[in-house]
Amino acid sequence: MAGNFRSALQALCVMQWMMTFLFLGPGSVLLLLLLLRTRLWLIPVTYGGWWLWDWNGPERGARHWDWLRNWRIWDHFCDYFPITVVRECPLPPGRSYLLPCHPHGISCIGAFGAFVSGGRGAAGTPKPNGGNSGPCPGLRPSLAALQGLFRLPLYREYALAAGLCPVSQRCLDAVLSRDSQALLIMVGGAAEALEGTPGCHRVTLSHRRGFVRLALRHGTPLVPVYVFGEQDTFGVPSLAEGSWLRRLQRGLKGILGFAPCIFWGRGGLPLLPFRVPLTVVVGTPLEVPRVARPSEDLVAHYHGLYVRQLRELFERHKVGCGVPPETPLIIV
Repeated sequence: MAGNFRSALQALCVMQWMMTFLFLGPGSVLLLLLLLRTRLWLIPVTYGGWWLWDWNGPERGARHWDWLRNWRIWDHFCDYFPITVVRECPLPPGRSYLLPCHPHGISCIGAFGAFVSGGRGAAGTPKPNGGNSGPCPGLRPSLAALQGLFRLPLYREYALAAGLCPVSQRCLDAVLSRDSQALLIMVGGAAEALEGTPGCHRVTLSHRRGFVRLALRHGTPLVPVYVFGEQDTFGVPSLAEGSWLRRLQRGLKGILGFAPCIFWGRGGLPLLPFRVPLTVVVGTPLEVPRVARPSEDLVAHYHGLYVRQLRELFERHKVGCGVPPETPLIIV
């Protein structure tokens, strides 16, 4: 009985996160509009004034609120899959790190659960308790997300408090200019979300070099992060590259900034991911020099070193994470 209750509680915590991810933005807009028609109209008017005054506030980075990150629901969220963190080596505080994370998946569950929620530490270490703990003790984690999300009223306050920030050059520069930061970037973005075929390890990386240029400008080490199992959290249809539906997805991505995806989880619904183990492997830092204006040749050189390091990380850990030994890491 206790086991069934615990399992149901974990599922509820995951569902609330998915509902927040999918509906909090439009729901917040609707709530404020409805309040304008009531005697509480001063609340949305006052908040609207703050929202406009602070329009560019998210460009300064996340506004971590440790109380939110330490909610008990995040422990249940992480236990649902469960999420485990493997750290190849410590990342000493006092400097900042850029952590490119792969693969994107539908909703970046592994990266959020391991770094943003504060619900997990590295395997073999005590469970974290505090805003500066987690997989990288002493570092303040921030997860870069779509810039458009931070234009939505109320939703942006929740996202900033949780540790999310816009994936804009101004914001990323602001975060990396501070000490003891761990900045996570989902390099594959929306294009990689479309490639979320369960059992396939395919990342969009070959032509993504902006993160390397960013690291070089700040002299920030690149730390590869790979989430084994991320692609198995949801089912997605297998679409041929030239099919009309795939072309429609890519066209909408160019208009909206994100790729609308068809996906399903347990019971055929998109609100509850499949219960699959997620192993978040935090790799060894790749040191880069600080170059104010890196040349394309220098960017290409360190991009190649990073790709090789990511492949080596995948090969070292794939068998231990339940991936068949003959499975390759496909980089497109």
